[in-house]
Amino acid sequence: MFGTELLAISYGLGCAFTWGAGDFSGGFASKRGNILSVIVYSQVIGLCFLILLSLIFREATPSIANLAWGAVGGILGALGLVALYTALAKGRMSIVAPLSAVMTALVPISISFYIEGLPRSTQLIGMGISILAVWILSFERNGSAIVKSELLLSLLAGVGFGLFFVCIDQASETAVIRPLIAARIASVSMFGFFILGTKSGGKPEKSQMIFIILAGVFDTGGNALFAMAASVGRLDISSALASLYPASTVFLAWFFLKERLRPQQWFGIAAAGIALVLIAN
Repeated sequence: MFGTELLAISYGLGCAFTWGAGDFSGGFASKRGNILSVIVYSQVIGLCFLILLSLIFREATPSIANLAWGAVGGILGALGLVALYTALAKGRMSIVAPLSAVMTALVPISISFYIEGLPRSTQLIGMGISILAVWILSFERNGSAIVKSELLLSLLAGVGFGLFFVCIDQASETAVIRPLIAARIASVSMFGFFILGTKSGGKPEKSQMIFIILAGVFDTGGNALFAMAASVGRLDISSALASLYPASTVFLAWFFLKERLRPQQWFGIAAAGIALVLIAN
């Protein structure tokens, strides 16, 4: 039992690092071109990567219900992404990022509490600290009150991502990769219809492509690791660990871009480490 739980924690932690690396790569690419193009191309690259993994591992064909859960998760995740980028365009990242990230964790954790019951007390405390760590890592004090559009769009983004977690947990009962393929096909189709309807987007520059490829691979790898974590462990613990991805993004920005970390961010990274120890206890 402990071996399975430790495996789930390892997958969840790997998911957090991989998603953080994907956000770092995607953010770097977005600075040089159209954000929508970065999203769409990275989603397509991720789909190709999933198909390659499916051919390599030859896992069992999941049921139609599991594929449907994956497709619904893909649509909800895509809607969350639209809400997030709309919020980032209209509001302040210092407000949008922590609100959406915290809600992303709270939605599946709450549902897991209802379905699976409460975890051990140390794990419960660890999950609480992990949510606090996400907020500390992302939040900047600027003295301005939150406005209605920032609150609404951030919550919608978090709910979309949180429900994506729940759907992928349901979809990965018998298979991991193929339900994710269904999710990615649904999200790519949604973005494709959006681009055709609005005539937006465009082809990225060649200098962006390496970062877009990395973003697509890391994002897809993170999805697969989360599905594996949820399939062998509790949804709430997997979600709490996966939601620590801002720590990875912040660390990579410090390491590669030499961005200066504020004292509160170092404190947030330390809090994430404490949360990991408590969850693994």
